[in-house]
Amino acid sequence: MNLLEKIGQRALFRLDPETAHGLSIAALKSRLPVCGQAPASDRLKVKLCGLAFPNPLGMAAGYDKNGEVPDALLRLGFGFSEVGTVTPLAQAGNAKPRIFRLRGDEAVINRLGFNNEGHERLFQRMKAREGYPGIVGINIGANKDSTDRFADYELGVRRFAALAGYLTVNISSPNTPGLRSMQVRESLAELLTRVMAARGALSGRAKTVPVFLKVAPDLNDAELADIAAEVADKRIEGVIVSNTTLSRSGLTDRVHHGETGGLSGKPLFVRSTAVLARMRKLLGDKTVLVGVGGVDTAETALEKIRAGADLVQLYTGMIYAGPSLPGKIVAGMLSYAEAEGLKHVRDIRDSRVEHWAGQPI
Repeated sequence: MNLLEKIGQRALFRLDPETAHGLSIAALKSRLPVCGQAPASDRLKVKLCGLAFPNPLGMAAGYDKNGEVPDALLRLGFGFSEVGTVTPLAQAGNAKPRIFRLRGDEAVINRLGFNNEGHERLFQRMKAREGYPGIVGINIGANKDSTDRFADYELGVRRFAALAGYLTVNISSPNTPGLRSMQVRESLAELLTRVMAARGALSGRAKTVPVFLKVAPDLNDAELADIAAEVADKRIEGVIVSNTTLSRSGLTDRVHHGETGGLSGKPLFVRSTAVLARMRKLLGDKTVLVGVGGVDTAETALEKIRAGADLVQLYTGMIYAGPSLPGKIVAGMLSYAEAEGLKHVRDIRDSRVEHWAGQPI
């Protein structure tokens, strides 16, 4: 972290996390000099699902919920960004305070509850950037008070398929009551059937927009096997592993560790990577996997790839390391590939799947 970032972080950490987050969005919107740089190289490029990623590192959903700064995030060095989660109707989310920093653990607990401005506002913003370069995925969810959550996801597909680089079906947030129950096989089968039917009824590129499923890390082997079976059966293009965890294992923080909500950041790395490797073994070589959870260095990003990831995402790591982090990680990945004589950083994919799949979850 450079001096400017250290000063900025010190100032932001004096504020409550949600206010600090809003200021960081404002800084990116105003084009303040917070941008990093990432090298470009054929060694970093990833081609998947008809998409050409300049590098495998992306910004995870949750930071840019309303699609205000996707292109500013790309300028930080990310190879892609993901906006949302967006629900059909705007909703305020859960009561504040609802974000807590665990600084000693380099972690965050949040119980935001899909706070967002709704489909219409995001649609307007995404429509305005139509034709811009850069891959922006859209993460879709269901309203808390919806009487038909399956229909909410169908609406998301119809609304955004033509504008998204890819769509993510998010059923793994722990902060919307009952949402994770949609990961149960019978419910998941209906959801994915309806989502893919909604996509299939569209025309043009929208008819083939890649669909990814975002899953929780708090799943046992039988549940993972059920999810993998439905993903394969419904021909879902990819799985994002993983969302935040309800586990508090290994935390040193004694101020906020008891707060309810999902935990992200460094403590999530081992669990999420173990689940990632299990999912790779279950799904085989062809399904796209995106590794998320505890990525904060080039080495942790590379280890996600070794555990089976095609792409990698981060969010919490940037809170603690600053906006130069994506550029540093991408540069580190390239340096590693060059030093090892790799034609492509993807060449290490799956090289430690067995190791990680053997770790307890």
